[in-house]
Amino acid sequence: MNVIILSIIVLGIIGIVGAAVLFVVARKFHVQEDPRIDQVEALLPGANCGGCGRSGCRDFAVACVGADSLESLTCPSSGAEIMKKIGEIVGLTPAVTKPKIAVLKCNGTCDLRPALARFEGAPSCAVLASLGTGESACPNGCLGCGDCVEACPYGAMKMNLETGLPEIIEDKCVGCAACVKACPRSIIELRYKGPRGMRVYVACSNKEKGAVAMKECKVACIGCGKCAKACTHEAITVANNLAYIDFEKCKLCKKCVDECPTHAIHAVNFPVKKAVES
Repeated sequence: MNVIILSIIVLGIIGIVGAAVLFVVARKFHVQEDPRIDQVEALLPGANCGGCGRSGCRDFAVACVGADSLESLTCPSSGAEIMKKIGEIVGLTPAVTKPKIAVLKCNGTCDLRPALARFEGAPSCAVLASLGTGESACPNGCLGCGDCVEACPYGAMKMNLETGLPEIIEDKCVGCAACVKACPRSIIELRYKGPRGMRVYVACSNKEKGAVAMKECKVACIGCGKCAKACTHEAITVANNLAYIDFEKCKLCKKCVDECPTHAIHAVNFPVKKAVES
């Protein structure tokens, strides 16, 4: 018999036997999945951003179907309506959560925080942070390489070439926290969007003492505490020469904004007051 024909016959027999073994094993160890998993997954964005704390959308769907409660299971990218539909599928009541948005706790633009050096290596914030330095004197400010922009799965961030800082595109940000995890200096925070998008926060992360902080950035928080004294809701604390506004307690009165001597506190999306005509 021709060697080639014999080889073909032998390989064919091996293939048939292998296929039969795989078929038997697949039938024996087949696990029937709950069809609701596919239904839940179909409602999710599919970005696998990790904002829910799970490894991906499929894992989140499995967790929802197998859970006794949805209190600790929320997809920040989906919103309340989608979570309500998921609750109907699995027969549970979803947790009521307030939408969040990313904010940059740094306002050290190129003109306010001039560069003292030029980095010629890989354009990465992680690389710069690992070297323990940056292009400016501020040891806590934005490194400006855009790792957060690259990490955002929704295209909700972009680098402003004039300021050297990333900008959050509000109508695209879903609060998935991908940018928060990507920032090596931890200067991006998720905060409540607030009514009509209004929010107040300290746009600074500098922990140096006042005089040093001002030399490093003209709009740095100097830890003077005037904002905390002005706040009647006990929403502001000052620690390590840096003020922080608790968005759970803040009532958006803006008294702290008016008191801040360095304009380090930002009020966003508030209506502009009309000038009083004399």
